[in-house]
Amino acid sequence: MEYTQLGRTGLKVSRLVLGTMNFGPQTDEADSHAIMDAALDAGINFFDTANVYGWGENKGRTEEIIGSWFAKSSERRDKVVLATKVYGNMGADGAAWPNHDKLSALNIRRAVDASLKRLGTDHIDLYQFHHIDRNTPFDEIWQAIDVLVQQGKVLYAGSSNFPGYKIAQANETAARRGGTIGLVSEQCLYNLFERRAEMEVIPAAQEYGLGVIPWSPLHGGLLGGVLKKEAEGRRRTSGRAAETLADPAAHARIKAYEDLLDKHGLEPGEAALAWLLTRPGVTGPIVGPRTAGQLESALRAVELELSEELLAGLDEVFPGPGPSPEAFAW
Repeated sequence: MEYTQLGRTGLKVSRLVLGTMNFGPQTDEADSHAIMDAALDAGINFFDTANVYGWGENKGRTEEIIGSWFAKSSERRDKVVLATKVYGNMGADGAAWPNHDKLSALNIRRAVDASLKRLGTDHIDLYQFHHIDRNTPFDEIWQAIDVLVQQGKVLYAGSSNFPGYKIAQANETAARRGGTIGLVSEQCLYNLFERRAEMEVIPAAQEYGLGVIPWSPLHGGLLGGVLKKEAEGRRRTSGRAAETLADPAAHARIKAYEDLLDKHGLEPGEAALAWLLTRPGVTGPIVGPRTAGQLESALRAVELELSEELLAGLDEVFPGPGPSPEAFAW
């Protein structure tokens, strides 16, 4: 496994991030524990979750599964850089009682204590804001985080799904307050198919020293060889992937992508992850395996070296937006 610094911090994290969103809803506790064991054995030390994972009436279940895994050995928690998130409504019925969601100081205080209890730990290494809160000023958010850092409950703060201007606003507020390190990471939707983050989000992250943690690196399975698997009867496309493939232009791009990688003798999913590891500012993509086999495939991506010819070919199939502001101006 390869390691890198998380943004401008001294924290060393693996170039692959273990995503746990499937733990509970799609992967039972025993299999989830086995996947975490395999990830740690392979050198992955960066685990990502969120308080809402488990979904519906089972919100918080994923954190509980991680907590029960930690409880089996004290060494596990010591080896893991643990990231979770705050923002979402934790009410099982979807109706949030006032101040039980978003980023008010009150909800941050309540949410972190609840996450710590479910995770069975006394601190969270990276506490991420799952979404922007348009109604809570950053002065209030940073005041709440400062208290948690002083209490030893949180070490670093990160963002998720933030536009570039909010990254700037958050860190300028932190700098003005003094003594607050500000955001150290941004978790955003970024992959070969979806490259809009290159216009504003990633440049802002680089400017302010945030590590970029791409989620959905295979774009809901579209970049994992979906057409080949469908033709071989190994997968039935549904959801966002099916909707995207219904567009003839998108279908043609995915076909061209799979043909290009077949020419180079590479598995599409592994190449898509390896491509992200070549991108400026990227700390590591989040891989969310449902099975041990999917984890093994993701691990192979770290060892792949993509040729300049292949990288150029991928840019032809999935051209990025170009630099900002040239991408939308002269």
